Amino acid sequence: MKSLGQHLGNHDEKAYGQQAHTTSSPTTAYPRPQLRRSNWMSLNGIWKFSFDDDGTFTCPTDITEWNQTIEVPFTPECKRSGIGDTGFHTNYWYEREFDLLPGEGRILLHFGAVDYHARVWVNGQFVADHEGGYTPFSVDITSALRVDGIQRISVWSQDDPHDLAKPRGKQDWQLEPHSIWYPRTSGIWQTVWVERVPLTYLERLRWAPHMERWEIGLQASIAGIQPQGVQLKVRLTVGNQLLVCDTYEVIHGEVHRRIALSDPGIDDYRNELLWSPEKPTLIDAQLQLWQDGRLIDEVNSYTAMRTVTIQRDRFMLNGRPYYLRMVLDQGYWPDTLMTAPSDEALRYDVELAKRMGFNGVRKHQKIEDPRFLYWADVLGLLVWEEMPSAYRFTPRAVERITREWVEVIERDASHPCIVVWVPFNESWGVPNLVETAAHRDYVQALYHLTRTLDPTRPVIGNDGWESTTTDIIGIHDYDNCLPRLARRYGPEVKLEDLFNRGRPGGRMLTLDNYPHQGQPVMLTEFGGIAYAHTEGAWGYIHSASARELQKSYTALLRVVSGVEMFSGFCYTQFADTFQEANGLLYADRTPKFPIEAIHNATLGIVEEEDVSPGTVEAGRAQTEPVQPSTYRVGNCGTESQR
Repeated sequence: MKSLGQHLGNHDEKAYGQQAHTTSSPTTAYPRPQLRRSNWMSLNGIWKFSFDDDGTFTCPTDITEWNQTIEVPFTPECKRSGIGDTGFHTNYWYEREFDLLPGEGRILLHFGAVDYHARVWVNGQFVADHEGGYTPFSVDITSALRVDGIQRISVWSQDDPHDLAKPRGKQDWQLEPHSIWYPRTSGIWQTVWVERVPLTYLERLRWAPHMERWEIGLQASIAGIQPQGVQLKVRLTVGNQLLVCDTYEVIHGEVHRRIALSDPGIDDYRNELLWSPEKPTLIDAQLQLWQDGRLIDEVNSYTAMRTVTIQRDRFMLNGRPYYLRMVLDQGYWPDTLMTAPSDEALRYDVELAKRMGFNGVRKHQKIEDPRFLYWADVLGLLVWEEMPSAYRFTPRAVERITREWVEVIERDASHPCIVVWVPFNESWGVPNLVETAAHRDYVQALYHLTRTLDPTRPVIGNDGWESTTTDIIGIHDYDNCLPRLARRYGPEVKLEDLFNRGRPGGRMLTLDNYPHQGQPVMLTEFGGIAYAHTEGAWGYIHSASARELQKSYTALLRVVSGVEMFSGFCYTQFADTFQEANGLLYADRTPKFPIEAIHNATLGIVEEEDVSPGTVEAGRAQTEPVQPSTYRVGNCGTESQR
């Protein structure tokens, strides 16, 4: 029989993954990068699979014949799974056997994410129930294991394609993807794995930097048997430099500590330890549980010394104003949908964003795989994390979003790359913010809940428009007339006039009784310039060639970068995503024009011949008005024409 494989030692990814972008199976990287053990085994691979659209089966023993196989963690809608069925289905069944002797300690079964509702059986014994398509869950399966080592795991997943009251993000409710909506993702879509843990083990870690006193906050939770006299030893290092080696008593299964770092109060010394996109210094952490001189558990993790705050009208990173140059990232791949084809593909996306001159991404309507956040931590890329929306406002939708958002924050709060939380986007799921107090109360409630669960990061209540309580005012404006865009946000414009009269997209930027109170203003969606080789591609504006796309992007970025009121921007978008062809990259991540030119334009380093004022229309600078069409949003006519 097989024992759990020794897949990962002490942060063996410190080499930071020198592999090229490949399509290898995403089974070799430990799925939970900030609480890593060496004794684990991936359960990705070929599983038995069956649709159950009528809901005939209630437990795995009801299934007498499995009619298909699927490659986990790829979903049945995608080609890579071996099925590629994008039709309407509701119930999905999975099953596989694996070899594992029970042995010493406990065996935990982990699911990275199952969309949307999952139930799990091990050897016919019901062990877990979880609702929420973007968050992980785990269960102790020790008591359900067979002593002969042949284990069988069965999973039922339910994902109603017509349910608009659950968090679904960009997953289309129509049969075929349309406009800005993409194919559905159902069932298992992130890694499944098992690991062996001791009878007393570290279950959760949470890190938080506190630069005002040069400390690292640690919250550790211990699960299993709770004996007396257990101690937690924490060792923090950067390279070969030892920062901390301390031991703490475990009290009532927890350790809460502020770990002081040596601080001579000299900026140059501090700068060596600070994390930023330009210098992503990580602090490696080794944590051990000891009892009566005996090591009983050991995990590896990492943290960083990094702070993000708001100071008047500026976003602050490590106590200094920091201009955000971000790109909207949908996080889809052509053949694998929301699941990355490999860990290398996640790393490659982070590398590409940086090579294009961006220092951050806004992960749009998706809670990304933790491995993406790992690479963003390692390579230095800021991330705005945004909750996928439901599209109906009902008590059930409110309960679902709130519960899952709490799980998201719990999962990801320790990642230094995450700098902003975004519970709502463009009033999705709260369509009547202007008229309905309950909708406004809901946005404010999630804002304050988020700030309560994580007071170390800014929160945008509702990104795009119709702001109520928020730390940053994000504006979505796809106006393609450059002179008008420059006038709308130019130096002669008073902020009170912008918020009182400006209505990009026809929406108020701030609601009545929620005036601008000096928060930073950012253009968090704009551009959307499409260029594609195929007919029927969707975009806000269309270019006729790659050269015209380059000229349009360069001219637009020059205007936006020159707006003094903005503390940052987020361009739409990173890569083409199915029919939406407004990416700077094709769907296969090939740049549409030279990546060096993208980089220079993003940073405002441009050649004069590439820019001129006018309308970004089919990639050409226009000084004359153009007529609206089905392919373009706006023109240089009057505001009323918009």
